[in-house]
Amino acid sequence: MVEQTRHICGISGGKDSSALALYLRDRVPQMEYFFCDTGAELPETYEFLTRLEVILGKPIARLNSERGFDHWFEVFRGALPSPQMRWCTKVMKIKPIEAWIGDEPAVSYVAIRADEANRKGYVSTKPNIESRFPFVEDGIDHDGVMQILDDAGIGLPDYYEWRTRSGCYFCFYQRKAEWVGLAERHPELYERAIAIEQKVLLDAGVDGDADFSERAMAGRQYTWSGGETLVQLRSRSQEILDKHEAAIDRIRQVRTAIPVLEALSDALDADDDTDPCTICAV
Repeated sequence: MVEQTRHICGISGGKDSSALALYLRDRVPQMEYFFCDTGAELPETYEFLTRLEVILGKPIARLNSERGFDHWFEVFRGALPSPQMRWCTKVMKIKPIEAWIGDEPAVSYVAIRADEANRKGYVSTKPNIESRFPFVEDGIDHDGVMQILDDAGIGLPDYYEWRTRSGCYFCFYQRKAEWVGLAERHPELYERAIAIEQKVLLDAGVDGDADFSERAMAGRQYTWSGGETLVQLRSRSQEILDKHEAAIDRIRQVRTAIPVLEALSDALDADDDTDPCTICAV
């Protein structure tokens, strides 16, 4: 008996993967959609996924919903995930995906755009999974993605008003201004992130008022945001916002017709141009 090839499309809650799902809806009618639920997503993400399911006319499988961040945080003995130790990506994204696919032959469609073809998304090393890049193949760039979302009538998730990356509310790839945005829009989530961070500091016997730059460089990250605790970051909220608004103003003076989202993205990159996790953020 010949095994039937599965066609799968991962959705992160971001604009690119959502646009890809819509782009492939009629082109690949047998498509299966999935979302790796860490249990720590923004409310805006869950709301957007619900709307996206209606337009797709299919459910989006939620993977990993029973073992989210809190479970794995204990397994890793209270170690914060970081760019140097991205256990969150491994255990809450890659492993659930590969377990869900199993050993069946599958084609995985990855939402890397034509204007960022040098980036890497999730590409499995399992021999039964083939990766495809439809936006790269068909020359669809950022503007094309935005057009797909507009044509579908879904637009963008509301978190794009202050943040340009999907992912956990405490994602360590967040820029300083995005942390301030979280504190303003979801203070309860910001407080929860503080509680996690304070537990790490307490268990490690680290002074919460310390300078963390040398410690982070030594390979252990004690705080969500580099160089300071979230309590320290919040005390600098106005300074961070002033710097952020000044960056947006400079960008708009040079590029007068730039869309709001692009100006926001460029301004955040001026604060911190660290590449995000492409499994979570596309």
